[in-house]
Amino acid sequence: MENFRTVKEGDYLLIDYTGKLEDGTVFDTTSKEKAIKAGIYCEEKEYRPLFFRAYTGQVIKGIDVGVLGMKEGEEKTLKISPEDAYGEHKKYLIQDIPLSRLGLQFPPETETKILTPGGKEVKVLSSTETSATLDFNHELAGKTLILEIKLVSIVSLFQNPQNRW
Repeated sequence: MENFRTVKEGDYLLIDYTGKLEDGTVFDTTSKEKAIKAGIYCEEKEYRPLFFRAYTGQVIKGIDVGVLGMKEGEEKTLKISPEDAYGEHKKYLIQDIPLSRLGLQFPPETETKILTPGGKEVKVLSSTETSATLDFNHELAGKTLILEIKLVSIVSLFQNPQNRW
């Protein structure tokens, strides 16, 4: 029997996805095979469908809106603007920070990522003997994203409503 349930706000979902930039570069995926093919495979990552609650802000807005009305098994491609993804790239989030405030004795290498004392991973744009210029923007800020998604399942958390707790 065909499933006619469609995603509505608040549903729990499992989706498979592959995220690309407009030039076709794959930046993330739930598929191990696609990760290997794109050259982004990471042994530590578990490649499995993403679980989240629709339209509750657990994922970027473009996904939250894009899944509404989908049926289980349906596939679609979403083109997500920066404002519905990780926002525009903001110049004020590029800051020159003294190495002493970063807890560093030596300048970090340019184009690497470091952890700030607050635990945020940031990109090093340049560094001197006394400071580092860091980009606090999300790495996908300012970019339009292309997401190929498949709705794997609308998850029923309570299989037996009589025995919820």
